[in-house]
Amino acid sequence: MFRQSLVKAVRPALRSAIPARATFITSSRVMAEGDTGSIRSGGQGDAFTKREKASEDYAIKTREKEKLLELKKKLAEQQEHLKKLEEHIDEISKGQGGEHK
Repeated sequence: MFRQSLVKAVRPALRSAIPARATFITSSRVMAEGDTGSIRSGGQGDAFTKREKASEDYAIKTREKEKLLELKKKLAEQQEHLKKLEEHIDEISKGQGGEHK
């Protein structure tokens, strides 16, 4: 309620300050170097940004480690499968009078 009455009270002053042809006003947001969310050069930043980056790096490293463990497990399974296939091929070739060691 207070906001509405404040807007109604200020509106006539704004109309006289703004030319009739201007329908809206835009402004750009300016941030200083090192403020959270700003683009900064170098490795400087506030503590929150550093902590957030460290947390993200840790999460990425953890995911990559999990993926590597899964790949190692799949590789071991494939190697075992290939070993079984080799043994099977050796049995078949011995039975058909192929290579004898």
